[in-house]
Amino acid sequence: MIEEGGTWRHELKYVCDVPQLKIIESRIRPLLKPDPHAGQSGCYMIRSVYFDDEWDTCFRENEDGTDPREKFRIRIYNGSDERITLECKQKMRGMTRKLSCPLTRAQCESALMGRPAALTDGAPALLNKFVVQQKERRLSAKIIVEYDRVPYVFKLGNVRITLDENIRSSTQTERFLEQDFLRRPIMPTGQHILEVKYDAFLPDPIRQALALETIRRTSFSKYYLCRTYK
Repeated sequence: MIEEGGTWRHELKYVCDVPQLKIIESRIRPLLKPDPHAGQSGCYMIRSVYFDDEWDTCFRENEDGTDPREKFRIRIYNGSDERITLECKQKMRGMTRKLSCPLTRAQCESALMGRPAALTDGAPALLNKFVVQQKERRLSAKIIVEYDRVPYVFKLGNVRITLDENIRSSTQTERFLEQDFLRRPIMPTGQHILEVKYDAFLPDPIRQALALETIRRTSFSKYYLCRTYK
């Protein structure tokens, strides 16, 4: 069951090659600002480890287009454990929502090893929900998804456009917090993912800038793609 709370957003995903990405980036750069979180380089690396049960329910729900659905992941940035976040990605009636809470390194390591933390009154509700599902559904770490993200933002409509390049995966989930582990690319050579997120509406100038007939919209998540080509 999907609980109340949080903001539901539109989320559109497209498969693009490098020339298509460059055309779109040249169009949106005069309209949107680089996300300040990306720093001077304008890019950061995202690494997530996704959890699923022994029946691969999340994977199959994505494949079947089940509505509503949700999945848990733990995420870090630029390979650093300074900021570790537990996230629950939810989808319902074509809209998406992300709930999140911080994790300690010890909590993250316990989750990776399949050892649910203790339920406590003071813990974030999302963490307690994850712990319950670890126990009841036997959620376990399935795959690492890693990629380089170039993000742009626009205040009106709360628009966020990201160019996600070099998407790669690893089944060495126990090494999620390490730097040296095996990865493999999961997209055909030269192909990347463009994501467009917004609240109630997408401003017309941005919609026009994204109008490129040759890009292909996809409904599958990076988790699904990485599990397919693991």
